[in-house]
Amino acid sequence: MRIDVLGVGFDNITADEAVSAAYSAVCGETPSGYVVTPNPEIIWLCRDDDRLRAAINDAFLVLPDGIGVIYGAKILGTPLKARIPGIDFISALLARMAESGKSVFLFGSKPGVAEAAAENIAAAHPGIVISGTCDGYFTDDGPIIQKINDASPDLLLVCLGAPKQELWMAENVSKLNVRLMAGLGGSLDVFAGNVKRAPKAWQRLGLEWLYRLIKEPRRIKRMIKLPLFVLAVIMKRIRG
Repeated sequence: MRIDVLGVGFDNITADEAVSAAYSAVCGETPSGYVVTPNPEIIWLCRDDDRLRAAINDAFLVLPDGIGVIYGAKILGTPLKARIPGIDFISALLARMAESGKSVFLFGSKPGVAEAAAENIAAAHPGIVISGTCDGYFTDDGPIIQKINDASPDLLLVCLGAPKQELWMAENVSKLNVRLMAGLGGSLDVFAGNVKRAPKAWQRLGLEWLYRLIKEPRRIKRMIKLPLFVLAVIMKRIRG
């Protein structure tokens, strides 16, 4: 069952259920496609972008990555079971994949980042197979798709930043020989050790966004969409 939040449908599942569903797809047990993890900023972009909204709603899994999505669903009277940060979801999935020797391809970020992330993922999850890496600086999809298909990974991490990664996955899902894709923004920089996550206490309080804003003040231009999102949710609830 999906919960509608301003036109974007979120899967109403727990983190464990999300990982189990993704793992089944990685194993080829269920039809799959790609996973997206929208936050309020992406929901706001979807209001004026039919193509992006369709790309997100057509995903195999739509997971709420952002405390604002959780509050928005609650305000609308249709609460979601849990917030599922993309980095936590994929870390749990990689751990499970490592137990059965599944493979992952890392695609995105600046040159060198995917390779560093691959080293750390392999060290953290013995048994995982890194089938390939590729940075996110390209002008032609063809060679990228060919490289990924030659590697034939069970999981492809697409870290091009939103909304580029969602549109790229939707456009190329039928061309790729992979079991499952997941769009995860800046996760490769986290895995590579270039970006530090908020302390656990901030994460538990749902204030990871505030921690990142303090560390990166330039994000204020993006964060301005959050109050607009909350206002739109409130107005929708009032109007029924």
